[in-house]
Amino acid sequence: MPEGPPKVCDPARSQRSSLIVAAFDFDGTITRSDTLRDFVYFAVGRGRFVAGVVRTAPWLFGALIRLCERGSAKARFLAATIGGMTRPDLEATAQLYVEQRLPALIRPEMTARVGEHHQLGHHLVLVSASPTLYLKLWAKLAGFDAVLATELEFRNDTFSGRLAGPNCWGPEKVRRLRQWLGSEQPCVLYAYGDSRGDREMLALADNPWLRGHGSLPELSQSTAQVGLT
Repeated sequence: MPEGPPKVCDPARSQRSSLIVAAFDFDGTITRSDTLRDFVYFAVGRGRFVAGVVRTAPWLFGALIRLCERGSAKARFLAATIGGMTRPDLEATAQLYVEQRLPALIRPEMTARVGEHHQLGHHLVLVSASPTLYLKLWAKLAGFDAVLATELEFRNDTFSGRLAGPNCWGPEKVRRLRQWLGSEQPCVLYAYGDSRGDREMLALADNPWLRGHGSLPELSQSTAQVGLT
């Protein structure tokens, strides 16, 4: 793992606590595939999905080859597909997606790893570029303490086709994680990812794990005694 920013629990920066945190990426790490595209397809059907891809293809391709900012491309794709849908309709669709479709995409071994952290009393945080719209529903069922993810903008209870803040990817994951931790600096930070979008978060961790690069890290038997608000 390449060198990165100072570890979250660097004793030169703060006093160590007994807090242990496990930060998980979602798409490709906990799941077998990307869930944003899958959710949009589930929400609007094949026709509107394909039309949205065609309309936004220049931006999607630009993001792929790093000529276009990923958040901008994502917003354009979402505007072309679920743009104009109401918050109640999207929330109802998200509930159905979590109940009917998402379970088939979850990796059983990662469900087990989340459960192991939970049993040890570690704080669990989901850090993802996908929308909180459905992630918060799944994360609550899975026992996570927080979801740090991309937010959608709603105006008059209708999705505007814009993101409400930065796309939660790369350096933004670290910024959001530090913001969530606040003054509570953990004794140990575990981080799980699968792509370059997780690189900065993995570099921050004491125990990083990148899919395809070794076995899962051993877990500390200590439990977290310090709460987060």
